[in-house]
Amino acid sequence: MEAIEIIEYLKQRDLTVSLADDHTIELSPAEKITHELIERLRKYKPAIIEELKRQQRRQKVLQMLAENPGTQRAIVTDTESDPDNVILTIAIRDQYTFEMLVLKTKYDGFAILEMIHQGSVH
Repeated sequence: MEAIEIIEYLKQRDLTVSLADDHTIELSPAEKITHELIERLRKYKPAIIEELKRQQRRQKVLQMLAENPGTQRAIVTDTESDPDNVILTIAIRDQYTFEMLVLKTKYDGFAILEMIHQGSVH
C-alpha cells in the first residue's frame, strides 16, 4: 500500500492526519486508533512523512498564488527533506503543480530565479 493510499484510508475513517513540527505523524481522534493501525503506520512511517511534506509544499505554493492574484507562478524550495537533492515545488496558475529534484551540488537559486523571470516575460 502506498503512503497516499494510507493517508486517504485514514481520512475516510474520519481520522485527521498531520505532520508535527518534530516530523512525527499525528492522528486524531485517539479513540479511533487501533493496534493494527499503529503497526501499519510504523511500517510505512518514512513514506507517509514524505507524502505529508509533499502535500504541505503543494498547499504552500497554491496559497502563494491565492494570496497574489497577479502572480502566474509560485515556487517553494525545500533544501532539508532530501539529503542529496533540493526539492522545487512549482505551481502555475490554473494549470498544474509539480515537483523537481535538483542535485544540491548543481543547485543555483539565482539561476532558478532567472528562469522564472524569463518565463514570465513574453
